[in-house]
Amino acid sequence: MARLLVLFVTAFVDMVGLTMIVPLLPFYATELGASATVVGLLVSAFSVAQLTMAPVWGRFSDRYGRRPAILAGLLLTGCAYVVFAFAGSVLLLLLSRVVQGLGGGTIGVVQAYVADASPPEERTKSLGWLSAVTSLGAVAGPAFGSLMISLGGRMAPGLGAAALSLLVAGFASRFLVESRQLRASTSHAIPSSTTSRAAIARVLTHWHEPASRLIWIYTIGIGAFYGTIQTVPLLLMHRMGVTERNIGYFVMYLGGMGVVVRSLLLGRMVDRLGEARLSRLGLLLLAAGLGCTGLASHAAILFLGFTLMPLGTAFLFPCVTGLLSRVVPGNERGLYMGVQHTFGGVSRVLFPVAAGLLMDRFGVGVPFWTSGLLVLATLPFAWALADALRPESPVPAAARSALAPEVTGEFPMQAMAEEDDPAARDRT
Repeated sequence: MARLLVLFVTAFVDMVGLTMIVPLLPFYATELGASATVVGLLVSAFSVAQLTMAPVWGRFSDRYGRRPAILAGLLLTGCAYVVFAFAGSVLLLLLSRVVQGLGGGTIGVVQAYVADASPPEERTKSLGWLSAVTSLGAVAGPAFGSLMISLGGRMAPGLGAAALSLLVAGFASRFLVESRQLRASTSHAIPSSTTSRAAIARVLTHWHEPASRLIWIYTIGIGAFYGTIQTVPLLLMHRMGVTERNIGYFVMYLGGMGVVVRSLLLGRMVDRLGEARLSRLGLLLLAAGLGCTGLASHAAILFLGFTLMPLGTAFLFPCVTGLLSRVVPGNERGLYMGVQHTFGGVSRVLFPVAAGLLMDRFGVGVPFWTSGLLVLATLPFAWALADALRPESPVPAAARSALAPEVTGEFPMQAMAEEDDPAARDRT
C-alpha cells in the first residue's frame, strides 16, 4: 500500500499541474490571434500525441520498468509547461500541447503500475482510488491556475505547473520503487482469439450488436462532453466576460460536481434503477446540460447546464462500461475495454476541431446544443439494449469508481472491468 500511496500523490500533483493549464489555453490562443477552429486543433493536439505515444510508453515500461517511464513522462510534461509559459505564438502553443500529450501518454503505465502492485482481489479498488485522486486533482487545478495568473501574471501558471512537475518527479524518483511481481500472472488461462483490429472492425460494421451499441454510445457521449467542453471558455468569454483570472472557478465547479455525484449518488442510483435505465437517464441529463450551456445567456441557465452535465456523465459513463463488461465474453473484456478507449480517444480528437469550426461559422453556442442533439440520437441504441442484456447482476466495483476523469478528459482512465485481468492491463 505504501508504494501505491506514493503513486497516488504523484498522480494527484501531476493532475493539478495539468488542469491548471487547460482552461487557460483558449484565452492565451485568442490573445495570439487564433480562431475557435485553431483552439479546437490545439485541444486535439494533446489527444493525438497521447494516443500515439501510449502504446510506445507501454512497451517501454514492459521492457525497462514502470518507474523510468513515469519519471520520463513527468519530465516531458514539465518541459511542455515551460514552453506554454513563454509561448509567444500559436505555433509554440501547439508545440507545448504536443509535448504535453507525449508525456501524458504514460497514463497506461500508471494504471499498469497500480495493477502490478495490487493483489488481484484489491486491483479494481486500487484503480478506483487512482481515479478518485486524479479527479480531486482536477477539481483543485483550474482554480489554482486562475489564482496564480491573478497573483503572478500570464507566465505564472505555466511556470508553476512546471515546478510542480519537477517537484513530483523528484518525489517519485526518491520514493517510487519499481513493481514487477504481477506481470507474469496467468489468472486468465483462455486467451481471446479476437485481434484488436478485428474488434474495431466489428464495432464499425455490426453496430446493431449490444457491445457495438454501447461503444458508440460511449464514443459520442465522451466526445460531446469532454471534446466540446474544452471550448467552453470561448463561450463564457464572449457571453459573460469571463477571463483567465476566473475561468478556473467555473471549471472547478463542473469537475467538483462530478466527483460529488460519483461519490454520493452513483452507487445508490445504480441500486435503484439498474445500469441500463440509469445510462438512459444519463444520456437525457447530459443532452439537457449541453443544450442549456449552449443557450445560456445569463448565470441561471449556465448554472443549470453546469449542474446537469456532470450528473449526466456520472450516470452514463460508468454504467456503459459496466454494461459492456456484461455483454462481452470474459476473455475479451480487456480487449473491448481497449477498443472503447480507442474510439473515445478518436472522438476527443474530432469533437474539439468540429466545435471550433461550428463556433467560427455559426456562433459560440452551436457546438453545445449540437452535441446535445447527437447525445439524444443515441437513445434508441440505449433503449434497444434492454432485451439483449442478461438479468441484472451486482455492478462491478470498477463501474462505480472508474471513469471519473477530470473535466478536460485529458487524463483518460481506462476502465478495468475485472479485478485481475493482466491481459487487459498489457493492452493499455
